[in-house]
Amino acid sequence: MKLYRTRAGIVIERDGRFYMASGAVWDDVVTHPDLLSHLRGFIHPAATTVPTPQEVLAPIGSQEVWAAGVTYYRSRNARMEEAKTAGGGDFYDRVYQAERPELFFKATPHRVVGPGAKVAIREDARWSVPEPELVLFISPGGKIVGYTVGNDMSSRDIEGENPLYLPQAKVYDRSCALGPCLLLTEEALPASTEIKIEIRRAGAMAFSDVTALKEMKRSPEELVEYLYRASSFPKGCFLLTGTGIVPPDSFKLQVGDEIAITIPPIGTLLNTVG
Repeated sequence: MKLYRTRAGIVIERDGRFYMASGAVWDDVVTHPDLLSHLRGFIHPAATTVPTPQEVLAPIGSQEVWAAGVTYYRSRNARMEEAKTAGGGDFYDRVYQAERPELFFKATPHRVVGPGAKVAIREDARWSVPEPELVLFISPGGKIVGYTVGNDMSSRDIEGENPLYLPQAKVYDRSCALGPCLLLTEEALPASTEIKIEIRRAGAMAFSDVTALKEMKRSPEELVEYLYRASSFPKGCFLLTGTGIVPPDSFKLQVGDEIAITIPPIGTLLNTVG
């Protein structure tokens, strides 16, 4: 089952048909203790039309967005390379090998954009990249109840100057994209699940790559357990699980680039840089 947040309200997709959850409030729905059963109550004979891309919003209400770093070996290598001139060459290797994962605050809802919207690069950054990631939606009680696609926009030159600059490299307006929907399932996504990114510039392919969840060093459940150890989330929260795709050092995002991130069970998150 998939849940869309649209300009007209909440839309449920089940077995290829779409239903309007009339009168439903996003935060109340996604935090319901028996979410899938609750949503089935909105399924009725009169299906609605498929929401257009222009109608779909980011699948977020008042939730916080957090992120995990250095969960893939490819990310470890990239972070070590960008930080070595600042004395942090082995810093990220220690993070990768440590028992405790790197977790950081990513975005408040107003800094998040949805499908079709523009993500941003900082004006004071010279080297920015997208980071395609599987995103967990976690209940107030710490249970993974859904998944979406995420783009953790990052300024590699700012982070590379000093690891303490991570918040400035990661947290700014339109630095996070989520969508197109929330995939609700009681089963964990298989390790073979792929994450694919394509970046087009002036209509031509500028970069593409693919990874899979099996490349993650840490399990989603481990990341959630650490996140919930000393923090509460009354409306649930989103957690980006890290990236296994890093463009070559010669690649830098430009205004007008189109970024498409696809996770097959969920869909494709498409954004432009602006």
